[in-house]
Formats: sequence, structure tokens, C-alpha cells
Amino acid sequence: MSFSKGRVARQTHVGVPAGLVEEEHGRDAFGGPVSHLYRTQPPTAWVDVDGPLRPISLDLNALAAADEPTAWRTPVLHNQDLRVEVSRLAAPMPYAYRNGDADEVVFVHQGSGVVQTDYGPLDFRAQDYLVLPRGTAHRFVPAEPCFLYVIASTEPVTRPDFGLMGRHAVVDPRVLLTPDPYDEPPADWLPDADGRWRIRVRRRDRWTTFRYPHNPFNAVGWAGDLAPYRLSVADIRPVTAPGYHLPPSVHTTFRCGAFDIATFVPRPFETDPEALRVPFFHANVDNDEVIFYSRGHFFSRKGIGEGWLTLHPAGVQHGPQPGAAEAAAQLDGTNEVAVMIECREPLTVSDEAAACEDPGYTTSWARGMGLL
Repeated sequence: MSFSKGRVARQTHVGVPAGLVEEEHGRDAFGGPVSHLYRTQPPTAWVDVDGPLRPISLDLNALAAADEPTAWRTPVLHNQDLRVEVSRLAAPMPYAYRNGDADEVVFVHQGSGVVQTDYGPLDFRAQDYLVLPRGTAHRFVPAEPCFLYVIASTEPVTRPDFGLMGRHAVVDPRVLLTPDPYDEPPADWLPDADGRWRIRVRRRDRWTTFRYPHNPFNAVGWAGDLAPYRLSVADIRPVTAPGYHLPPSVHTTFRCGAFDIATFVPRPFETDPEALRVPFFHANVDNDEVIFYSRGHFFSRKGIGEGWLTLHPAGVQHGPQPGAAEAAAQLDGTNEVAVMIECREPLTVSDEAAACEDPGYTTSWARGMGLL
């Protein structure tokens, strides 16, 4: 059942009447029941927000590097289904790490090197994803200082089903690289002073250390359909439409049970003069939305730089900032790389990340309209 009342566009996201803005009020991210409201003012034009649902932005570049140059991670966000952490590795890890709670998706924002795993090594560079299944022992060996954006999922990380577009759409399985096993254990991983090699295992936020009298990366072969792999952002082929602004869900890269991970990559803008070129205002009442900005200029935001993160809580409208549509009209396409999470359970911001907040972001829409 669908209704239409008052002044509306003839088609969704196309030919929005002059002087109005379109807001999507939808369930189940962008896949459930939905209506569109046509407002005379943007729904984000608030001049003050008092309470926990305010939109925030965090400059993750400001997270202090750990005192120990090989320290693994700083927490950023978490709920019962996922953790977001940042690793600023400058030296090889002196031990191997195994997550007993979650699959991990590691996005390489900056740096390069190799991750050594039970299955063998995977080289990596900036703008790569590394997917490490739960229980995979691994050790990062950076060739240069690395900024790793880590998303841990309590549910298995899988690839989306793009239906009628076929299984090779967006990410062709042939571009996924799995490791070759070692001929010999990696010689650069030396034992500790006691002559033992360590694997540290995280399970339910408790740590167990296993010590071996030999290098534990000693598998000389593997077979099966569960293994770590690498995906380069350069190999993602985005879905576009010349006459219609597609929802962010078409950019889904990984499905993780109660949340999805999407990747925004450079892509051409819509060419139909009546089609929206910037994201529509929307309030996904079931999902928190997180975007990590890695490269380029994110066309719907101002005051956001590389290495920043925004969090828009469920049920609170968000959308392009003033001037974004006019700026997009002068360009042929986007040039950003960004990683989005849409999750059902509310996210908690860590104390370390909260210290990096930009206090002006919450009311940036009103300030851009001259209301503040």
C-alpha cells in the first residue's frame, strides 16, 4: 500500500520540486518500508542538540600513538556485534595475535607491509582490505608506519549477494587473494629472550598467552573454503545509474550478520539533470551509520579530512551539508574512498575517541545555513 499527499516529486530522488528538500524515512536501512517527506527546510537545521543522539565527527589522526611502538590497537566504537579499533603500527609485532571472538576486517588507511598468518603471508598496501577469519593467528610486519582501521564482527564476514546482477558484480571473487603457505616459517620472527614464540589470544575480553619452543607458523599447506584474503579497493567496480541516485546499500562490500560494511569509491555522477547527485536526507530508524573517510574529498561533507570518522545515530536525520548539491553540479564524479558501517545495535564511543571529537560538527548544517 502506498499513498501520496501534498506536494511531492513525481519520482523518488528525481525532479524534487524547487524550494523543497526530500527526506527518506525508512526501516531496515534502505531495504524496508519507506516514505519520503518533502520539507521546506532541511531536517538537519537544528541549532542545538542536548542528549546522546547527536551526530559527531572524530579526527582519528589525533589518537595518540601507543607508548610501545608495537602496541596493537586503540578502541574507537563498540556494541555487542562489532568493535572498531585503530592500529598505528610502526614496528613488527613481537608476537602473533588470534581473535577468538570475531572475524576481522582490516582496512589499510596508510602504510604497507606484510601480515603473516597461519596460512601464509599476505602483502598489503594502502587502500587494501584484509579479511582475517575468527581464530586465525596473524602478525603484522609493517614496511613503513601503518594506520589500520579494524572492524571486528562477532558474526562471520561474508560477501553480499547482488541478485540479478550476478555473483561477479561489484567484487569479482577472482580478485580476492589468499596466501600461499610457507616453505619455511618466517625467519624474521625471532623468539623472545626466553627462546619461546608467543601467540596472544583474545576471548571475551580476556587474554591467554601460548608459548612455543618453535615458530608456530609452520603449516606447509592448506585446503578448504575458510582462509584469510586480501581485497584491493582498486578492484571494486561500483554500481551506478545515470538517472537515479542509488542508496548506499548498493556499495556493500561485506555482510557481517547484524551489520554491513560498504565502500564508497570514485564513480561518475548521475547525468540526468533532474536526478539527485548528493545523498538524500534520511533517518534510518533501525541503524547507526558510521563513515570513515580515507581518501579524496567526500562530496556531501565539509570540514571532514582524511582519517576522520562520523557517527550518525539511528533515527536522527542526516544528509548533505549546505552547498554540497551546488558543488556536485560542477563535477563529473566523486573522488572519495570511504568505509561505511550500518549496524542495528547502538554504538558506544570510547573515551580515547571521544577526546578527538570536533565540537562544531553537530550543528554544522545550521551554521552552513547562517542560522548560527
